[in-house]
Amino acid sequence: VQLQASGGGSVQAGGSLRLSCAASGRTFSNYVMAWFRQAPGKERESVAAVNWNGRSTYYPDSVKGRFTISRDNAKNTVYLQMNSLKPEDTAVYYCAVSLSSASYLYTRTNQYDYWGQGTLVTVSS
Repeated sequence: VQLQASGGGSVQAGGSLRLSCAASGRTFSNYVMAWFRQAPGKERESVAAVNWNGRSTYYPDSVKGRFTISRDNAKNTVYLQMNSLKPEDTAVYYCAVSLSSASYLYTRTNQYDYWGQGTLVTVSS
């Protein structure tokens, strides 16, 4: 099983990026998928989660209104559209899958079972 995250890069404040996370080895269409991020010296934190059919989402206040999570179960892929990026959004972004839930939108790292390798997002002021 592998989660391959991509789409990171360097942008100026106010810019946009779209992250993708493609799963292989098994289908995750029945499970919650999420994006986390980890900035240098900080703990990994949840930035978005989506339920199995894409109709229910979660965002913390820090990204609400700027980030959008979506999924394409036919492609076994989850996306994170990030708009109006700020320097404080700079971090390594990870995708994750929870095998414990189809609908409950977990926010803790220990509630997720599979992780992508991370993709770096750098936002300059």
